[in-house]
Amino acid sequence: MKSIKLIIVFFCVIFVVNAQESEKQALQKLSFLIGDWQGTSISYGKDGVKKVSVTENVSYLMDGNLIQLNVKSPWIALHTIVSYNLKDKNYYYYPFTKNGNKQGYKGEVVDGNFMVYFNESRRLIFTKTEKGEFHEFGERLVNGVWEKYFEDILQLQEK
Repeated sequence: MKSIKLIIVFFCVIFVVNAQESEKQALQKLSFLIGDWQGTSISYGKDGVKKVSVTENVSYLMDGNLIQLNVKSPWIALHTIVSYNLKDKNYYYYPFTKNGNKQGYKGEVVDGNFMVYFNESRRLIFTKTEKGEFHEFGERLVNGVWEKYFEDILQLQEK
């Protein structure tokens, strides 16, 4: 009887360890985001195109089980946590401003890009350019066509 309990405990420990590894493996797909980035944020609006300088610091937290993004520009200060849920196999994007957090938004990796959906007509896309730049942009669905409303193009900063 004692050996059966030990076997059950052993398999439970293996299951928990494997589950943690799976979260880490899912977040490793977003490793292209990790680093200290600096560049230009471009806003596309009715009043034309506007540009400002932006920094984005992205790192792993909790032994690789979370990712944090810290964005700072004259337009925005944003702290975001990205997690992966093993049960529903979704990424979650939790943005925080000085006013708090609204909710978590589902995300997914599609063709190496991290896509976050605010609703059916608004999304964020995180990708890396051929030059190795961090490219983040927001899109709105207007008359069946996705249109950019902002984009950040960032270069990795050497320490």
